[in-house]
Amino acid sequence: MSVTVKTTVASASDARATAPGRRVAFSLVADADPGTLPRILEFVAKRGLVPLALHSRLTEDTLAIAMEVGDLPQAETDHIGRCLGQIPMVAQVIVAELAATASAAELVAAE
Repeated sequence: MSVTVKTTVASASDARATAPGRRVAFSLVADADPGTLPRILEFVAKRGLVPLALHSRLTEDTLAIAMEVGDLPQAETDHIGRCLGQIPMVAQVIVAELAATASAAELVAAE
């Protein structure tokens, strides 16, 4: 006798609260280390999100990073900002809510 069991597993993006249309930019200054970008992306990926935009620029031994993420509620935005600031190679984190037309790449270009 054969029995087929179908299970449905909710993804992280299905289980979390969202703020549709809200866009947030995380601007960071960090050490130029091969592990910097993966550690930063981890905080977005484990929430089932993909950044809307990601830009990094290497200048000598410093990495300037701008990451735009969509649909993050304020509480989650604040939490991610605090977590990014605790990464040992990150020297500075600035979190800003974006207007409908601004992008993270434009923020880096303005710096």
